[in-house]
Amino acid sequence: MRVLLTSAGLETEEIKACFVDMAGKDMSFVKALFIPTAAIDADAIGVLPKCMNDLLKCGILDKNIDVCDLHAGVEFEKLKQYDVVYLCGGNTHYLLERMNATGFHESLKAYIRDNGLVIGVSAGSLIFSNNLENNLGLIDTKLDVHCVTGEKRGKMTYPIKENVKLTNTCALVIRDFPDDMEIIGE
Repeated sequence: MRVLLTSAGLETEEIKACFVDMAGKDMSFVKALFIPTAAIDADAIGVLPKCMNDLLKCGILDKNIDVCDLHAGVEFEKLKQYDVVYLCGGNTHYLLERMNATGFHESLKAYIRDNGLVIGVSAGSLIFSNNLENNLGLIDTKLDVHCVTGEKRGKMTYPIKENVKLTNTCALVIRDFPDDMEIIGE
């Protein structure tokens, strides 16, 4: 399991370095699936170039990034060809609705269990928490993003506290739930 939950993506060098380390291979060979589905309003759409740049600035080649808007599902066997799935921010309800309607939620959960790497940004992180019904159920807690004050850096123990808060410059890193979770950044 390799999941990086963020408010604002690879916002800091520390979060970027953590992602590169979790990818575990030369970034020019990394294949990424970029999912902008949650970006349905002008503000969220405006952030999409920054999200795409998160992957490019790590050294992932443009030709190795596929975009999927979840008008249809992606089967687990196809999903396995990607080294990372990047879930953009925007409308959490809409993203979760599309994932559940297309069956992508099941493929993504299988991908995570198969040690697939996932980056969640804002809404792309919230779908893994218990903020909404029919969530992906990765962490049994409420997650708040874009907070002024967030969690302190360090290992997290299970059970996780009732409400985890992430600033734009910290991330919840899950390498093995519930045994290996930590907050990085400030």
